Amino acid sequence: MPLSEDVRTALDAIAAGAQARQVESDTLDFKTVGRSLPDTLRDIAEAASCFANAQGGTVVVGVADRSAGAAAIVGCELDPVLTQRRVFELTDPRLIATVERFAWGERQLLTVTVPRSPDVHAVGGRSTERLGAACQPMSPSRIATVVAERRGEDWSARESSLGISAVDPVALGIARSLLDRAGDPRRRVHAGETDADLLRTLGVLTGRMRLTNAGALLFTHQLDPTAQLAYVYRRTPAGELVVNEHLSAPLLPALTRVLDLVDARSDRSSVNLPGGQQIQLADLPEAAVREAVVNAVMHRDYRRSDAVHIEHTATRLRVSSPGPFVGGVTVHNVLTTSSRSRNPQLSSALRTLNLAETAGTGVDRMYAEMARLGHQPPTFSADTDQVKVTLIGGAPNTSVARFTATLPGGEADDADTMLVLLALLTRRTITADFIAPTLQKPESETRAVLDRLGSEPVNLIERTRESARRAKPVYRLREHVVAALGSSLTYRRRIADESDRKIIGLLRETGEINGRMVKIVLDLDTSTASRVLGNLVERGILRKTSHA
Repeated sequence: MPLSEDVRTALDAIAAGAQARQVESDTLDFKTVGRSLPDTLRDIAEAASCFANAQGGTVVVGVADRSAGAAAIVGCELDPVLTQRRVFELTDPRLIATVERFAWGERQLLTVTVPRSPDVHAVGGRSTERLGAACQPMSPSRIATVVAERRGEDWSARESSLGISAVDPVALGIARSLLDRAGDPRRRVHAGETDADLLRTLGVLTGRMRLTNAGALLFTHQLDPTAQLAYVYRRTPAGELVVNEHLSAPLLPALTRVLDLVDARSDRSSVNLPGGQQIQLADLPEAAVREAVVNAVMHRDYRRSDAVHIEHTATRLRVSSPGPFVGGVTVHNVLTTSSRSRNPQLSSALRTLNLAETAGTGVDRMYAEMARLGHQPPTFSADTDQVKVTLIGGAPNTSVARFTATLPGGEADDADTMLVLLALLTRRTITADFIAPTLQKPESETRAVLDRLGSEPVNLIERTRESARRAKPVYRLREHVVAALGSSLTYRRRIADESDRKIIGLLRETGEINGRMVKIVLDLDTSTASRVLGNLVERGILRKTSHA
């Protein structure tokens, strides 16, 4: 088996001066052989089990994790067959690892690779799972959740003991209202159905006329307090508590109430679009807020009794959802990984009610909505107890908002497009390897994205002249985009300030200035020098004069 790209890249980074622990990840760990062979093999078995209980990964044996460069590569003489056998013997259920020896420079190293397992493995009765660059212990409830997920069990689809008589009429009325306001006429039809038919449309009523757990959550009071949402509002992050509401079941009224509370306390700014239309933009984009809150409700672990917490200030929203990410999802791939729901039937019902995006687009929408207003993308953090997403808003960048309204097709809704544009607001150039972690894509895919954005009909960026034929080109905004974004570009502001100072200094020395002088001082062509002078006149910094 050839050495994986991740392992090779990490070893190259160590050779270049990085410590091994700095390049460890949720799928890669480095170890050395200790003084005791049995302890070393047990340590390897524990690490392999930890990876298998998460999304799989590789243990590289023979690299010191606190050293760097050649000193970190200490080598390993472990027998691959013995190592594989001991991993198998020490794990319960038995785990089969792929163990191979390979040469790195003058040293022999060992890789122990395991895929994501359908089971949860233990060593010595203890189960762990890889989160970030560390193995965390798994509680009995966490083990039960993981096993259920990997067997494809959907807690929200299980039949409850409740029938239609338990349905809250207010919750059902909200469902009808949401359907009646849907843009799709095929959804609006369902608003007038009988109670039973409406519940069937949402997929929450079984053939025995019992509600599923999803139906009981959305429409009844019976599963309280597991459906609780807690909303708090402060004017500043450390300020006095202004609003503190704990919303219990039914989930549907609680969810719509929270969205209304956030909307009522979000400031708005008027922005004039290029076509003359005026729109109101919230400091925290409504679509991003909705996705953050609804995703927390859809994907949380309902085996836990904690509430979903929504912490709101004037410019920030933080949503905490009980339970870790669904298996295979991490903070490093949440934007690009295939859509996975812990509660598929609940998710389907919320999508039918138009409260959630189509499967696989919700997180993308959050990223795009934030970036199109010039805000940084959402930030995620996760551990074994909860997942947090934070949105940092504020007054929208009007130049960015106006420009994105002119983008062709659905580019303003495309997370890749908006993240590239956002990066180029503060950097004159980018490369595929620089922006790849932001897009959460391999470098080759990222380069394809950049080349698409440089082609018709988008024409957002271009390769620099010097790098146009290189294997790894450098990209920058096209000139018309730079002109449209104006002072939103931080590097353009710095250059403009410096140019202004030079021209004003020259004017003070000579008493007058013209295009030829600007051309020489700033090393510009004739047309650009003319535009620079014209801009200074427009801003009232210079006054145009004429001579007979």
